[in-house]
Amino acid sequence: MADWTDSIVGDRMTVDREFTDRVTNSRFTSQEWGLIMTATELDIENADDPERARIVADTEKLPEIMPELDNVRSQMAQMGGQSGEDASSGGGIVDSLRGALGLGGSGGTDKERVAAAERLTQEYADELQRHLESKNKWEQVRIAYQE
Repeated sequence: MADWTDSIVGDRMTVDREFTDRVTNSRFTSQEWGLIMTATELDIENADDPERARIVADTEKLPEIMPELDNVRSQMAQMGGQSGEDASSGGGIVDSLRGALGLGGSGGTDKERVAAAERLTQEYADELQRHLESKNKWEQVRIAYQE
């Protein structure tokens, strides 16, 4: 079932470019988003039903990468902070410094970040499906998934 994603690499690159604004306006930096997407697998639920089939983000590995997101923030803070657009995206330099000092990133904060990452990855999956539908590729992809 992993082969179906090989057939949409170009489509994913297009959606990645179009999705940049959503990432910029989220609480995650582009580096953090890259880690989040690395830990996220795309799946198709209800693939055998053309009316109900949809791309979903499998985010079960996200809690495992939260410490690495803290490391990314810490490194960004040590390198002189984040760019203006990243600083205004909800994380910001203050949160980076808190993380670097060990004052954040645990308990409820991790749960909140995981939930935010889950929402954003599902938005990405929805956008990818819309893109495939607009290019008349969705049915082909859905069938490839089933094989």
